[in-house]
Amino acid sequence: MYREISKLIIYRQSAENEILRELGKVFKDFDMKTASDDDLRTRIYVQVRNLLEVATRYGFDNDLWHNYLTFLIMTDENPFSLTYEKAGVQEGTVNSFAINDFSVFKALFDFDFSAIEKALDINCFSVLSSYKAIEKREQIFNKNVSEKVRALSRRIEDAKNGEEIFYIVAEFYRDCGVGMFGLNKAFRIETDENCTNMRFRAITNMHKVSLDDLIGYESQKRALVENTEAFVSGKGANNLLLYGDSGTGKSTSIKAIINQYYDRGLRMIEIYKHQFGCLSKIISEVKNRNYRFIIYMDDLSFEESEIEYKYLKAIIEGGVETKPDNVLIYATSNRRHLIKETWKDRNDMTQDGDLHRCETIEEKLSLVNRFGLSIGYFKPSRREFDEMVVTLAARYPEIEMDRETLIAEAHKWEMLGGGISGRTAQQFVDHVRGLK
Repeated sequence: MYREISKLIIYRQSAENEILRELGKVFKDFDMKTASDDDLRTRIYVQVRNLLEVATRYGFDNDLWHNYLTFLIMTDENPFSLTYEKAGVQEGTVNSFAINDFSVFKALFDFDFSAIEKALDINCFSVLSSYKAIEKREQIFNKNVSEKVRALSRRIEDAKNGEEIFYIVAEFYRDCGVGMFGLNKAFRIETDENCTNMRFRAITNMHKVSLDDLIGYESQKRALVENTEAFVSGKGANNLLLYGDSGTGKSTSIKAIINQYYDRGLRMIEIYKHQFGCLSKIISEVKNRNYRFIIYMDDLSFEESEIEYKYLKAIIEGGVETKPDNVLIYATSNRRHLIKETWKDRNDMTQDGDLHRCETIEEKLSLVNRFGLSIGYFKPSRREFDEMVVTLAARYPEIEMDRETLIAEAHKWEMLGGGISGRTAQQFVDHVRGLK
């Protein structure tokens, strides 16, 4: 094994290949007889446990060794994978290096573990090659990643040589991408105060909501889809602000739009106010990737003393560096103008009474004006709320209340403090389901 690993050129530095490296050292010591059987056995078991952890995290099944090697290929961001993600199959010298590496992976796929198992009286590699994962384990891993790993693993298993694997993987990179951006829909940012140690963290349990799950708000959803459709199609699109009453579906709409356009390369990066100083660095990290990124800011608003909005203004429009075409900013807020206004802001108002000629207020309003599109989400009427409750309840056969009783109970529920909103309607239906 260590001889094969030593032949790798492009795929040597994968962040996830520690297991492969350590097993290579084990097999070298086994061949050279430079370690005791007990030591080799212990080191193998350590890596088997590490492999099981990776398998559990990403949902491997059947042949965990093949799944693991496939996962390395899928996640290694190198000159070959990044080029093919963006441009597809091309003629170039790098192809010969890639075919060399895929020939190595073919040998690793077909590696015979029987000699070391017999010598050390172990069977762990045989068990890993015919593994049956625990059923109903979807809640502990990213199902999207799991499905892609297992599907690509099966195709590589059937390949005859490194050249066949080359075309299989090149096709995968073109269609699905590479690394965490290729495999996941949404991300958060982990960083220190100065943004010097910044990393993207995949959100693996994103809510599988669709726009159809949001009852009503048809014109708002239509405007959101039109803007996003233009964006993923490479046409002109606007930064977007969804504003209005709480519980009306603003955040749900953003999640739904990411789910809807994920297969067309749309990704979301969620950031918080204290991270706005990192916006330039975030954009520089994604501007050359073959995806469309929505930088998402939920419940955006600023108090009088907060100045983070200035970073946002510069990024949206007005900074020296042009925002790349593959990045848009989508934000939600309960405030129409985002920044709290006070009466003292009006002290320098002109005598003709035009409040918005006040320089202080103009400074605060200039942020919302830089969102090219603003969409309002407001509380439904009583009749609309009733229809929301009835429509949501109809999705669950276990709810057997007649329409009049259902609406009457929903009115009692919202009077307890939730108020009239889509969120309250959903909470009431969840409550009724819980009584069954």
